[in-house]
Amino acid sequence: MTTPISFEFYPPKTDEQRAQLDKTATRLKAQSPDYVSCTFGAGGSTLSYTPETVDHLHQRHALNAAPHISCVGGTRAELGELLQRYKAMGCNRLVALRGDLPSGMGHTGDFRYATELVEFIRREHDGCFHIEVGCYPETHPQADDAHADLRHFKAKVDAGADGAITQYFYNADAYFRFVDDARALGIGIPIVPGIMPISNFTQLRRFSEACGAEIPRWLAKRMQAYGDDVEGIREFAADVVAQLCRRLVDGGAPGLHFYTLNLSKPTLNVLARL
Repeated sequence: MTTPISFEFYPPKTDEQRAQLDKTATRLKAQSPDYVSCTFGAGGSTLSYTPETVDHLHQRHALNAAPHISCVGGTRAELGELLQRYKAMGCNRLVALRGDLPSGMGHTGDFRYATELVEFIRREHDGCFHIEVGCYPETHPQADDAHADLRHFKAKVDAGADGAITQYFYNADAYFRFVDDARALGIGIPIVPGIMPISNFTQLRRFSEACGAEIPRWLAKRMQAYGDDVEGIREFAADVVAQLCRRLVDGGAPGLHFYTLNLSKPTLNVLARL
């Protein structure tokens, strides 16, 4: 593919998960990604795992790994230390997010919003990192409305974001409309669609309810119709996501960012069709 692609991984916690990540990273590296990102984990649960994983992806796989940095649970000093560590590792890209507050946790740390985090990174380490932020074509589940959500996005851009990665979606029109609305507000940075290949529909439904991503009714009904036909589901899912990617690229999307869930096959099945 000539379109730039990138992959998201999550930090493994067990030996089995580490072996799985190594296998996936090896297979996906062959696709020549621009970079890979590594998540922070819900509620900062993987605070120490992320830097270790980023370093591993650099050292063992020679991948340009971009750590996710989250407001959650980190003081200004802790986050400053983390940024210094990433700089020393040779990281040149970050994904700055608010992060999800874990249940029972009453505060997020010294920063409440991603905008404050972006400002902090710019102030302390300007010029060291390319900063990606998140955005929601179908509106953040906690936003008051779509206009408020766009204003929050613009605030992150004004604070110094270089690019944005969207939450995943299966409706290309939602992405194109969102980009048009963002441009009308004066947001000029690249907005890369986040792509979720479908491997486990039950899991996908659970993720989607939590993050506000809409699964079109026709897609859910078609998936259900396959019943236990695992191979049929796999082929149909790859066709659907590949068609979505093709439409996005043809419509001017500046890249594709795949949420891999540390699996290679679902993403490779989509890329094979492109």
